[in-house]
Amino acid sequence: MPNKISGSKFNIPFLKIPDKPIVSTAQAFVPVADITNDIVVYKDGGASLIMESTSLNFGLLSEKEQEAVIAAYAAMINSLTFSVQIVVLTQKKDISSYINFLNERSAKITQPLLSKLMQDYKNFITESVKKKNVLGKRFFVVIYLSPLELGVAKSVAAITKRSGPLPFAKSYVIKKAKIVLYPRRDHLIRQAGRLGIKFKQLITPELINLFYSIYNPERPAVKKEPEVIEDNKPAASV
Repeated sequence: MPNKISGSKFNIPFLKIPDKPIVSTAQAFVPVADITNDIVVYKDGGASLIMESTSLNFGLLSEKEQEAVIAAYAAMINSLTFSVQIVVLTQKKDISSYINFLNERSAKITQPLLSKLMQDYKNFITESVKKKNVLGKRFFVVIYLSPLELGVAKSVAAITKRSGPLPFAKSYVIKKAKIVLYPRRDHLIRQAGRLGIKFKQLITPELINLFYSIYNPERPAVKKEPEVIEDNKPAASV
């Protein structure tokens, strides 16, 4: 005899749970715990310092200069006993302020020849922008301090007795980061000087602005297409 199963016997718990919106902030997904003393402190107990690099126009160098730059770069890479991260940040640039600057300068020019040259230059800039987007690039070098470098005893104590957002005391992480990262920073600055490149360590306000611009990018300007007016009038008969 087949078993009869009534609908009242079904009891599915998860169908009775009301829908709840997932509420969270961006800070929950960002691994950064704090930025202080020009040091980035991460939630896992690690830390890093960030340096911004100047650029080098390799294509304008002579053949001997290019060989010297390649040799200096190879020497810098081979001299590293620690890991580094190279980050290239590409953003669309707004040159409206530069165009306004050119307009102000051209209004002060009295010589006809210089005025014509300035007008031709402005036309060249505007036409170049129409054909392709103007991109700005910034180069950064990140030197990282792993939480394992804070010491085995400290790591075991932090795992067993964790009471806060960080597994270690923030003052201890910053002190250890300065002791370990500053010699690495100075070594990179010296080696980059042979390439004709300058490294500049970002201070706390600059680091905050950098992370804010990465996680809150500006909306790109939307180019408005010209409206097409359709002519629905019937053609005149001949």
